Amino acid sequence: MNFQGKRDESILNEEIKYDSVARYMAKNVITFSPDQPVVEAIDTMLEKRISGGPVVNDKGDLVGMLSEKDCLKIIVDRQYNNLPNQKSTVADYMSRTVATVDISKDVVDVANMFVTGHYRRYPVVENGKLKGQVSRRDIMKATRDLKGTTW
Repeated sequence: MNFQGKRDESILNEEIKYDSVARYMAKNVITFSPDQPVVEAIDTMLEKRISGGPVVNDKGDLVGMLSEKDCLKIIVDRQYNNLPNQKSTVADYMSRTVATVDISKDVVDVANMFVTGHYRRYPVVENGKLKGQVSRRDIMKATRDLKGTTW
């Protein structure tokens, strides 16, 4: 309301625009190939100190995610299920159902995804192609940039 007791409809109808996730996402993401030996992927994860990564095919399409949890299934398969030490691939253990974020999504929507979900990171896609990855920490950086008037 303004000082005359009237509503200023232009303020009520004004839509606040937030930055796109593209501004905060990591662009140089370590990826895995579906046909890559899973032990090689594990070595990369340990060496690079990452807890997982997107799996992309040779066309750049996101086809899955490989996480530490996925890799721990190897121990179960080999020890508890008495499977031989085989040459498993990333495709054998990756998660095929992947929650993604479109590159145009704003940081507030992604922050809400992190608050209500259990994932620590999301692949960022555009038309099914991997463009980057956004983590909780990336979105935390965006909070520094939000102006007080947008809260």
